[in-house]
Amino acid sequence: MDLVLLIGSGAVGKMTVGQELMKITDFRLFHNHMTIEPVIEIFGYFNGALVNKLREDIFEEFLRSEQKGMIFTYMWAFDLQSDWDFIKGVTDRFEATGGTVYYVELVADQAVRLERNKTENRLRNKASKRDLQISEDRLKNEDSHYRLESREGELPFANYFKIDNTKLEPDEVARMIKEHFGFPDRGADELMNRIKLKKVAEEDLELLHEMQVESFMPLYEKYHDEISPAIEPIERIKGRFAQPNRSYFFIEKDGAKVGVINVGHRDPDEKEISFISPIFILPKYQGQGIGYAVIMKVFSMYPQVKTWKLDTILEEKGNCHLYEKCGFVRIGEARKINEKMTIVDYERRC
Repeated sequence: MDLVLLIGSGAVGKMTVGQELMKITDFRLFHNHMTIEPVIEIFGYFNGALVNKLREDIFEEFLRSEQKGMIFTYMWAFDLQSDWDFIKGVTDRFEATGGTVYYVELVADQAVRLERNKTENRLRNKASKRDLQISEDRLKNEDSHYRLESREGELPFANYFKIDNTKLEPDEVARMIKEHFGFPDRGADELMNRIKLKKVAEEDLELLHEMQVESFMPLYEKYHDEISPAIEPIERIKGRFAQPNRSYFFIEKDGAKVGVINVGHRDPDEKEISFISPIFILPKYQGQGIGYAVIMKVFSMYPQVKTWKLDTILEEKGNCHLYEKCGFVRIGEARKINEKMTIVDYERRC
């Protein structure tokens, strides 16, 4: 089993980069504070021995699982032999399975890290950082008392990658790591097993409408188009729901409702031509490959359909790429909606 070790100073972005890397690979994230925070919450103070015991138990169970690999974050003090010993112990366990260990060191200016120390994502996942004065003092103290950046040539590992992420976004860093080591794309089969489509009931339409508004509002604010689903009244959704030849499905990932898809026929007697309108994923779940998995699942649910149709915004290159990846091709002429927005039609013939 493989291991990606994300190392670096406090608030450099290890956890956040790990979260983004997990979205685009089959690696699971085990960030350092997943064991630190529960111990502090239960006991009211940090207990290093117990944190280490919990880590060891998780490593042991994980190595018995069928997972592809782990992303583990750690603040490595290079002037402490105990940290070198800990890293060696972890890597030895993964390499003993025949796996490969990849070392990624992140570095960033202290001023940038102090700003990152205040981010919503960090404070949500790390309760012990929420007293900002204490956490800032701790960060500065760690910087002054320990050497938290490796020296040139100090880490002799074949699979080592050092990134100055002072001016880089987490998703950009994750892509750099993935491309540098040649990690394969996140497995579509694994994701499809976690995705379920649950038919929407009439009593769910209010929730559906709220999700639709949340999902499409960023596009409406960008293009200000009058055909946006973000401003569609719920009466139109109810009318679409009432059509016997159309079906709404909640998209569920691991039991959570993350989006909606509507599929159907324009003619109730037509079974070989179907369309997708709309499909949307809630903003916080976008970029995880869910849209692709859902469309593939819909294709398998309706094997009688020979032609699938949909339309999208030409200027949204990510959407166009998704549909083309699913086998759709552009047809017909583009339709200009306003000076910012163009609609294009796509079709997929089975």
